Amino acid sequence: MAQARESWKSRGGFIIAAAGSAVGLGNIWRFPYVAGENGGGAFIILYLAIVFTVGFSIFLAEQTIGRAAQRSPAAAFRRLKGGVWPILGYIGVLCAVVILPFYSVIGGWTLGFIWKTVAGTASDAGGFGAFISHGWLPILFHGLFMAATATVVIAGINQGIERWCRILLPGLVILMFVLIIRSVSLSGAEKGIAFFLSPDFSKVTMLTVQAALSQAFFSISVGMGVMITYGSYISRDRSLPGDAAWVVGLDSSFAIMAGLIILPAVFAFGQNPSAGPALTFVTLPQIFSQIPGGIFFGLLFFLMLSVAALTSAISILEVAVAHLGDEHNVSRHKGTIWTGFVLFLVGIPASLSFGPWADITLFGMTIFDLMDFFATKLLLPGGAIGMALFVGWVFWPDAAKSLYAEGEAPPRWAFVWRWMCAIIAPALILWVMIGGF
Repeated sequence: MAQARESWKSRGGFIIAAAGSAVGLGNIWRFPYVAGENGGGAFIILYLAIVFTVGFSIFLAEQTIGRAAQRSPAAAFRRLKGGVWPILGYIGVLCAVVILPFYSVIGGWTLGFIWKTVAGTASDAGGFGAFISHGWLPILFHGLFMAATATVVIAGINQGIERWCRILLPGLVILMFVLIIRSVSLSGAEKGIAFFLSPDFSKVTMLTVQAALSQAFFSISVGMGVMITYGSYISRDRSLPGDAAWVVGLDSSFAIMAGLIILPAVFAFGQNPSAGPALTFVTLPQIFSQIPGGIFFGLLFFLMLSVAALTSAISILEVAVAHLGDEHNVSRHKGTIWTGFVLFLVGIPASLSFGPWADITLFGMTIFDLMDFFATKLLLPGGAIGMALFVGWVFWPDAAKSLYAEGEAPPRWAFVWRWMCAIIAPALILWVMIGGF
């Protein structure tokens, strides 16, 4: 017997959950220094133009597929068209189950640094390297993070994902505002603000465009079926474009807020703004140790990171759980427990690749790097290209009719969206995909 399908209680519930999915660690540790190194405000303008065209189009495509089919990725393509198209859904699910294990490892690091901040050891020299190479300790925090993710998903769409995202995302906003106020008030912070926001169009090249495309594409949770899954819980009496615009706008806002937290503090203390993940787990703890109330603000920072990681991980796990429910009639309770446990086990080798298994490589990559490359350089862009082509060439004109509530006419701008999906977005994503190699 098919299981009854839940739906979001309100429009706001979907927007908050989808925005929580899009707001992840990449927004916080990658966007600020990529923007600063590529022309600051000029990059931000370019990024916003791309995310509200290409990003919005792919996001809306996934959302439309899910709402029209009322199914998770593979089942959605089977219901709408059949043939070979369900393969796209399986690619999305595979992408989710490859990403979540190593993403949970990083989520575990954020929990570990909450503990290290409270203990006063977060800024110790070599502390980050010693922590991730420890062996069992990062695995313990990886397990705690995966357990927290499963706890939310097992409770369902309304009582689990929607309820907790309504708590976590506003909490994230409050944490970020507190940290912005502290960061911009530091002596010398104006240099970081200028680096981040002042437009320098002389730095804009084709590589800048490719960097903006890459950041826009990977920041809004498309390509792995998350928005097909979340879209399947949207009732048919709601219009989709406005919701998509809200999510894309919120995601971009969080990325800019992250820059106003990190870069003013980094420049105030003369640190390297392009250190990437090391900026988060090495440089910033050292900065927090040098400012009044540093333990408090360091705790808030890593709590913020944990919340951002958790809201994204919830959506990724939901893809796999929904797939098991739709394809194999596995209950949410059983599907969440078994999927969470199996993906926790898969994440252990990824964690150990920073310690005891660091010498185990394939194609010159560690286990962690190999999982990251396979998911983010192959499956994610490949899935997004396929979904865009499906909407632009196969599911059209039903896709246009599915944009608004039942009985409403397609919008006049639908033809622009069609050609964005059919030609422009796939070509640009392919360009980013090739550049990733």
